Amino acid sequence: MNAMRHAVVLSILLLVAAPVMGQDKVSMVPVGFAKGSSSATMKGNLGGYDSVRYTLSARAGQTMTVKIGGSSNANFNVFEPGDAPGNATALGSGSVGADWRGTLPVSGQYTVQVFQMRASARRGEQVPYTVTFGIK
Repeated sequence: MNAMRHAVVLSILLLVAAPVMGQDKVSMVPVGFAKGSSSATMKGNLGGYDSVRYTLSARAGQTMTVKIGGSSNANFNVFEPGDAPGNATALGSGSVGADWRGTLPVSGQYTVQVFQMRASARRGEQVPYTVTFGIK
């Protein structure tokens, strides 16, 4: 009985402490293209371990390009439909000055995760960026 009570108290403490401990902010942003356009540009700012996941639909065989500018700490990963950061290997990646271009293997909704590297995130740096997506 004592072990059971201890487990219940520990569970309650963890539930209460979770919001206080803080979590990394992950924003989901759908990307749309203006009528007749094959590209879109988005601007943002990251702090610490926060990230933004841009989602855009594309078909197999199309070519996607991703270019990021701004802070030298801005980076990105590209994930296939159904894959997510932390659960799959990225299809591609890039950083400021290192664009990514690839032929898409499947149709569906792709995710582009924008983030900063751990060293600058640990220092709590702010990372302004501009990311451009193209699909042809």
